[in-house]
Amino acid sequence: MTENTETKKASSRQNIRKWILILSFILIPVTIFYISPIIPMMGAGEGIASGSLLLYITLFILSLVVARLWCGWLCPMGAWQEICSPVIKGTVKEGWRNWLKYGITAIWLGMLGFTFFQAGGIRSVDPFYGTVNGISISSVQVLMIVGMIFLFIFIIAFITGKRGTCHVFCPIAGIMVAGRKIRNLFHWPALGLSADSSRCIDCRKCSKECPMGLDVNGMVRKDEMENADCILCASCADACPKGAITYGIVRR
Repeated sequence: MTENTETKKASSRQNIRKWILILSFILIPVTIFYISPIIPMMGAGEGIASGSLLLYITLFILSLVVARLWCGWLCPMGAWQEICSPVIKGTVKEGWRNWLKYGITAIWLGMLGFTFFQAGGIRSVDPFYGTVNGISISSVQVLMIVGMIFLFIFIIAFITGKRGTCHVFCPIAGIMVAGRKIRNLFHWPALGLSADSSRCIDCRKCSKECPMGLDVNGMVRKDEMENADCILCASCADACPKGAITYGIVRR
């Protein structure tokens, strides 16, 4: 396969990813309550397993094989941050900011479990809980609340850096990271990145194209392609002019 063919293939994959993200953003009026971490808590108070809770369980199971692929290809909150990326120039600094989401995940799971306990456990399952005929946004008031949520997401990303809300505040990220850690403990085949540092020319295109603002070039040089904040979007692999980064099934 020629280099031009590889470039066209890479460009096509990213175009597909971006169109999927745009579609997920457009569908927010329908899907937002299936994604919101607030809805499972409301359902738990009534002993109901909501559609969003079922989604989170599914995402954890999938993360055992595909890590945070959801974040890179389907999440409307992530799509919103990428849409806003022209005005979000910085990257999230290493350190305590990246650890906040794990504390938020632990608190959220603890509150969820306690709320179900107070309600007498899970008494029923309702995939459409909180929606009106399956639609999430059914009034101007709800639309305004959702608008405020997305404003908050933008502000956090603007202050902290690229996809800052994914790095710092998302409780669902912690769930998927936990699934990936379990996979890495047992080393079964899973989707991931691998690299050949001998082919790297330090052009840093991989780091520049990473929507999470990761130092992918440094990861390649250290031969450490596992990163809790990698969303497996394949942007780095598709940007590399020398094919130093491979996106596919890894077995280590």
